[in-house]
Amino acid sequence: MSHVTRRMVAFTAALALSMTGGAVASPAFADPRETAKTSTATGYGGAVSTVDPEASAAAIDVLRKGGNAADAAVAAAATLGVTEPYSAGIGGGGYFVYYDAESGEVGTIDGRETAPAGITEDAFIDEATKKPYNFTPELVTSGVAVGVPGTPATWERALDRWGSVSLGDALKPAIKVATRGFVVDKTFRQQTLDNKHRFEAFTSTSSLFLPGGDAPAVGSVFRNHDLAATYRLLAKKGTRGFYSGPLAAEIAATVQAPPKTAGTKLPVPVGSMTTADLAAYRALDQEPTKVEYRDLEVYGMAPSSSGGTTTGEALNILDTFDLSGMSAPGALHHYLEASALAFADRGSYVGDPAFGSVPTAALTDPLFGKERSCQLDPRNAAAKPVLPGDVSSYDGVCPATAAAPVDEKDTENISTTNLTVADKWGNVAEYTLTIEQTGGSGIVVPGRGFLLNNELTDFSTVFNKTDPNRIQPGKRPRSSMAPTLVLKEGEPFLALGSPGGSTIITTVLQTILNRVDLGMNISKAIAAPRASQRNTATVTAEPKFIALHGKELKRYGHQFTPSGDAFTSAAEIGAATAIEFLPDGRMVAAAEPARRGGGSAMVLTPSPKP
Repeated sequence: MSHVTRRMVAFTAALALSMTGGAVASPAFADPRETAKTSTATGYGGAVSTVDPEASAAAIDVLRKGGNAADAAVAAAATLGVTEPYSAGIGGGGYFVYYDAESGEVGTIDGRETAPAGITEDAFIDEATKKPYNFTPELVTSGVAVGVPGTPATWERALDRWGSVSLGDALKPAIKVATRGFVVDKTFRQQTLDNKHRFEAFTSTSSLFLPGGDAPAVGSVFRNHDLAATYRLLAKKGTRGFYSGPLAAEIAATVQAPPKTAGTKLPVPVGSMTTADLAAYRALDQEPTKVEYRDLEVYGMAPSSSGGTTTGEALNILDTFDLSGMSAPGALHHYLEASALAFADRGSYVGDPAFGSVPTAALTDPLFGKERSCQLDPRNAAAKPVLPGDVSSYDGVCPATAAAPVDEKDTENISTTNLTVADKWGNVAEYTLTIEQTGGSGIVVPGRGFLLNNELTDFSTVFNKTDPNRIQPGKRPRSSMAPTLVLKEGEPFLALGSPGGSTIITTVLQTILNRVDLGMNISKAIAAPRASQRNTATVTAEPKFIALHGKELKRYGHQFTPSGDAFTSAAEIGAATAIEFLPDGRMVAAAEPARRGGGSAMVLTPSPKP
């Protein structure tokens, strides 16, 4: 059976199932939906990896029609806003990293959300109790947690800098998918059910995602005509149609007075966002972070994200050790310890650089990394939390001085999505975008078809004047998003990224370790079981990692906590996407074979099978 025939059969079955519940199905059979998932694809002319086959197909279609990696990345991201609405969309933000083949340079865009001008340092304090709101579900399900969205501005800026098509053209595939619908899978239904209590709190959200009071059925066809209309507005007016005019007024009104259902018992704290906040938003061009690891150049996202600095620092620490000459447990011990050291410095030093000095140069300095490596005992795990290093005084010589510890609570959530795209000219886009936790704030802008983020919960919950991540008006909360490009002799070697809150950093780091030091191919490097050490007493690890490596690593002193959280039913860490560039000109697109139901890797022209 051909790939096309399989898709037609899948669509026909999905159409039949959709008639029994969930969203209304399209009666047309001439337009089969992308449902088949392949986790690895090798070939020429362009490649894409996302978590969703509709989004990957959108990118490939753009590449096939002569668009470049920037065009295809925006098209894929907009489509993910349709098919992965609980992870990303125009109500959120993100970070875009791009390799421009013509100039040979890497550029980045900071599209992180910002706090509204009217926010106060006690915004997360319940006036009735004078105590912080419970983090979940109260604070995360609120207007006060909503930051000014940056995703539409990111799309427009990426196309202005590197693209070859208009925003309207880039949105066409997503408009098509939103209009004719996509097939609901187990992940979409389960994520809806995981958020049912929160979604039921809002009239606009429950009517869209809980038709008839239940999540859409697996196999049904879910259509979002409101979002299609919103995308058509952006196609016609550009981002001014989002950041000004009626839509901006509706966003501000939704934040200030969320459309609560009569029966909800959630308090839903209101926010202060205004149309002026939306009009003032700007996506920022930034220089990337850069470190050298082995014979590679690793580029990442600078603050407000901590992804580039923390991944870069950990790589600088690891670069002082011969990991490829170690056993797998030995190399993994070094990875976990380097992660803890880098996270200690992340907590102490990284925030929005517009609101305080961030020592990006020091954190990515190989001398600082070498000095921090002095604290890594090859035989024993250190007691956690470890102390941060002293960025004001370092020379790469042991022993190293320590700085004062910081009291940090990790409030980043595990959702988000990532995509990787490359074109035939050698341009590469790595893009991580999010609405924070799965389902964001839980609030759909009435009649507009998209969820608003709850990114402001990434600020420290309790205000502290010495905390670089304290909440302030106009500020961007610290992020862990880590879209990463790896070059070899100035040419793309590997592009990768992942969702997963603060585990994004460790997912990217462990994937690089697997590929570069442990000799795995990129598909196996992504599929391998994961563990995440973020300077905590125990290592968060997938059950398969504990079963495979736990016994040996416990001999080093590591203790493990199985992954999983209070927000979802999943016990997975990350959902990575990647493209590796082979010496013969082929590209290997790699996605998750199992996590989040598996991802979707595609190439423009597949290699002939041997």
